[in-house]
Amino acid sequence: MGLAIRAGDWTFKVFTVGLGVATTYLAATFSVNVYRGLSWHNTQSVVMGRNLHPHGLSIFWYLDSFGVNRNRRK
Repeated sequence: MGLAIRAGDWTFKVFTVGLGVATTYLAATFSVNVYRGLSWHNTQSVVMGRNLHPHGLSIFWYLDSFGVNRNRRK
């Protein structure tokens, strides 16, 4: 009986250590992925800010890209 109890104790300890390692790994990779996602998002915001009209594509943005001034009076 004593051997079965010891085997059960060791099995539980190994299982608990496995859960701890898995939790640590998932927490670390989650943090890395959040950092990468925020970096990507910030980069995309800068790129879009330079290349796109703030309200999306419009005919005025298209004409402005060719140097046509829409505020010019005739």
